[in-house]
Amino acid sequence: MFPLKNNIVLDRQANRNLYLQLSDQIIGFIKSGKLSPSAKLPGSRRLSEDLNIHRKTVVAAYNELIVQGWIETLPSKGTFVSNSLPIINPSSFSNTDSLNKLKLKSNFLFISRPNLFCGSSRTPKNTEQLIKVNDGSPDHRLAPIQEIARTYRNITKKRYSQNLLSYGSTYGNEDLRNALATYLNQTRGLHLDIDNILITRGSQMGIYLASQLLFTKKTRVITGVTNYLTADNTFEDANAVIENVPVDANGIDTNAIEVICKIKNVTAVYVTSHHHHPTTVTLSAKRRMHLLQLAQQYKFAIIEDDYDYDFHYSNAPILPLASNDYNGNVIYIGGFTKIIAPAVRVGYMVGPKDFIDEAAKLRRIIDRQGDTLLEQTLASMITAGDIQRHCNKVLKIYRSRRNLFCSLLKERLSDYFDFEIPDGGMAVWVKLNKKYHWDNVVNEAYNHNLELNPEWQRYDPNNLGHNGIRMGFASLDEEEIHEVIDRIQKVFKNL
Repeated sequence: MFPLKNNIVLDRQANRNLYLQLSDQIIGFIKSGKLSPSAKLPGSRRLSEDLNIHRKTVVAAYNELIVQGWIETLPSKGTFVSNSLPIINPSSFSNTDSLNKLKLKSNFLFISRPNLFCGSSRTPKNTEQLIKVNDGSPDHRLAPIQEIARTYRNITKKRYSQNLLSYGSTYGNEDLRNALATYLNQTRGLHLDIDNILITRGSQMGIYLASQLLFTKKTRVITGVTNYLTADNTFEDANAVIENVPVDANGIDTNAIEVICKIKNVTAVYVTSHHHHPTTVTLSAKRRMHLLQLAQQYKFAIIEDDYDYDFHYSNAPILPLASNDYNGNVIYIGGFTKIIAPAVRVGYMVGPKDFIDEAAKLRRIIDRQGDTLLEQTLASMITAGDIQRHCNKVLKIYRSRRNLFCSLLKERLSDYFDFEIPDGGMAVWVKLNKKYHWDNVVNEAYNHNLELNPEWQRYDPNNLGHNGIRMGFASLDEEEIHEVIDRIQKVFKNL
């Protein structure tokens, strides 16, 4: 008989009942082959004495195992592991390495995607004192959490809110789509109605859905030679061939796009038109009109990722390409992640109705629907003007942070970095003096509890050698900005 006495460990302080702990461990022994089919189990009285627990606890555990089909009781004979279970070769108790490997390595085949970007596993010395300089995220501490909570509570108190807990439309909450149609028409000069909008789980889902619908093997997408790497990964995963064209102070080079269109079939062009990712430059008006003309002439889609349209500091934001799209060429993608906080995974995709209809079908098999209560909350906040007021508030804060960050960067670190003050967005595109290497800078920064984009290589996947990365300022308050500059100075003194 298998020695349960020496191998059962019960924790009286745990939240899980003792009888369930006992049944869980017996199931584990059966699954691992240590208790084979038809193996006899000790009687409830004996096992209770062996484990120093009440007999009723053992009886309850055995009853649970009987109900689940793991064991069976034979009158006048005792309790046995069910003989209908498959025989499993037992694992050695001493071979802990093999047990650990079961958790780390799969015993089945699956498709690996080594090209997809994954975050760094580097752990800093002191996480409590760590300051992270991200690549341009909003400050979640400024999120209008009170307004969100108040609106959310008011919605859940109303009788109709119960319907929001059921299945809804794959297009997204209807009130949010209506509110967005009005909001986008007013703020971005679009010409759309509810049928042109699909609610997504953030803008990345919009990029993914568009890619899956547009690209097949050997279809072609044009992007900037420096580009948002996650978009590139998404296009590659959809089997698209990526053609790179230069990006300069006026944005993506549309003349280079035209050259490619004359000799090759182009399915789509991807642009971050307002603040190019990663360099932050704005696509000029001349190139915007040229790109729309090319899309009409060569019948390709423009995937316009307008991830932080609302944050432009020097003047009023330039209206997106979608505002001048009269031929159905632009797929416009945005969201609330940059406006409110990264955890608010609500975005939208705008396009011709037939394309949106197809995207809704595809969305159904990826994510049946979004968070209907949160979507209703955002709809109410847009209608009440809360989102617009929040944008105006944080716009002033981010402008002030940009000015401080750039002035300190120029005043104290100009020997090490070259940069232009961005007109908008949440990050500065900085180029490191080529006397230094980012690996050394990033590693030394960790010694000062500072994280500077450890995956800096993702900004130069084509090995251009521009030595540039994005430094986000929006998520740092003034005290943190001063501390970041101080620590970077110490980094270069040590180097």
